[in-house]
Amino acid sequence: MKPEFDLIHLGDAPRTMGQRVHDTLKQAIVQLQLRPGNLLSEKEIADQFGISRQPVREAFIKLADEGLVEIRPQRGTFVVMISRREVENARFIREAIEVAIVRKAAEGIHLDSLDMIEDSLIAQRRAMDRGDTVAFLVQDEVFHRELARSVDCEHAWQVVEKLKAQMDRVRYLSMPMATPIETLITQHNAIFDAVRAKQGDQAEAVMRQHLSEILKSLPKIAEEHSDIFVD
Repeated sequence: MKPEFDLIHLGDAPRTMGQRVHDTLKQAIVQLQLRPGNLLSEKEIADQFGISRQPVREAFIKLADEGLVEIRPQRGTFVVMISRREVENARFIREAIEVAIVRKAAEGIHLDSLDMIEDSLIAQRRAMDRGDTVAFLVQDEVFHRELARSVDCEHAWQVVEKLKAQMDRVRYLSMPMATPIETLITQHNAIFDAVRAKQGDQAEAVMRQHLSEILKSLPKIAEEHSDIFVD
């Protein structure tokens, strides 16, 4: 299937062409522009972006390492189906990491990070008010990433980011039936308030609750979209 999107540039650091192709395809897979089961053509993607096939090949290898595509010799590269088991496992590991991060933040967050996190909370509410689900999910990620950065846990966030791609596909798929955005924003604010007040136990408790929300809707989502789920 020939993609109908342009190369994007994510993050602050310079990105190689292979990294940009990876970021673009990963976003398309997570946002379900490229659906589970889709065949990805190395040649078509290279032609679409006006680049050689080598960066596309590099992107495929990295996406395969992240569990988002499967490279089948002599057959092609396919977007993997969504595994309910993998989503649950990723959520479990993410909770362990982010609870540790929020505990550390409550013990001593960089003060200059508070404004950035608060700005994200404002942007989340604005996205909700205008009904922009995608913008909310982007700011949701900013919130969690900045919490990690605020206590020098960038490497831990990189681990989370790699794990949560499976979760993110479910989140984009599930927004009509998932936890209301208003509830998620309320939880974000409660996490932020607990961190700012140095209340580690409260920050941990709310983070655990927040990261468990996906488990409420996952069974129904898997049932209603059984054509793109496995196990």
